[in-house]
Amino acid sequence: MATAHAHYYVPDASRWPILTTISIFVIFYGGALTLNHHSIGPITLGVGFLSLFAMLFGWFGDVIRESEGGRYGHWEDVSFRMGMMWFIFSEVMFFAAFFGALFYSRVLSVEWLSGAGAKAATHEFLWPHFLADWPLLTLPRDYGFTLAKDVIPAWGLPALNTAILLTSGGTVTWAHWGLKVNKRAHLIVGLAFTVALGALFVYLQAGEYHHAYTELGLTLNSGIYGATFFLLTGFHGFHVTLGTIMLAVILFRAMRGHFTEEHHFAFEAVAWYWHFVDVVWIGLFIFVYWL
Repeated sequence: MATAHAHYYVPDASRWPILTTISIFVIFYGGALTLNHHSIGPITLGVGFLSLFAMLFGWFGDVIRESEGGRYGHWEDVSFRMGMMWFIFSEVMFFAAFFGALFYSRVLSVEWLSGAGAKAATHEFLWPHFLADWPLLTLPRDYGFTLAKDVIPAWGLPALNTAILLTSGGTVTWAHWGLKVNKRAHLIVGLAFTVALGALFVYLQAGEYHHAYTELGLTLNSGIYGATFFLLTGFHGFHVTLGTIMLAVILFRAMRGHFTEEHHFAFEAVAWYWHFVDVVWIGLFIFVYWL
C-alpha cells in the first residue's frame, strides 16, 4: 500500500516497468522480423508500439493522479527536477555526438582527402580528383552514392522554421507567465499557440524532406553531407514531434484545471525540453544550413 512518509512519498508496487520491458522487446522483435521480410513482422511491430503507447498512457496517468491528489511534496519536486536536468544533459550529449561527426567530416576529413599537410598520399591514392569543398556534392560513382543536385538554401524554408521555433519559445514563456500570475486564459492560449507552431514546424520540415528527395536528389545515401544532414535534422524533427505531443498533453491538463502557481513541475519540465529543442535548432540552422 502506498505511504506518504515525512520526507518522501512511496508509491505502490507498479506493473508498468515490466509491461514497458515486454513492449520494448516486442518492438525490437517485430523490427527484426520486418527487416528480414517475415510477413508477421509489421503486425508484431505494430502490437509492440500499441502496447508501448498504452503503457505510457497508463503510467503517466497514475503519476498525474498522484500529483493531483496532493501526494507529492518538496522532496518529490526536487527529485523530478534533478531527473529532468539529467535527461536534458543526456540529450545535449546525444546531439553533441552528431555535431561532432559533422565537425570531424567537415573540418578534418575534407582537409585530409584534399592532401593538406602530411596527407598528400591520401589525396593521391585514395581520391585524386577530390575537391575540398563543403557540402560534398561530387562523390565517387563506384560506391553506389546518389548524387545530390543542390543543397537546401538557408534563407528559405529553414529560416522560416527558425522563426517559427523562436516564436514558439516566446509563446510557451508567455504561457508560463500566465500560470505564474494565475491567468489561466493566457496559459491555455499560449500553450495552444505553441502546439500549433510545433505542428507547423514538423509539417514544413516534412515538405522540405520531400523536396530534397524528389527534386534535389539529396538522400541519406548522398555521401557524408546527406548522412549528417538527415541525421541531425531528422532526430531534431523527432524531438520536436515528441515535444509537440507533450505540450498537447499539458494543454489538455491545463484545460482540465490542473496546475497552480506553486505546483506545476510537469509544465516546467516540458517548457525546459522545448527551449532545449529551440537552442539545438539554432545550432543546426547555423552549422548545417548557413555555413
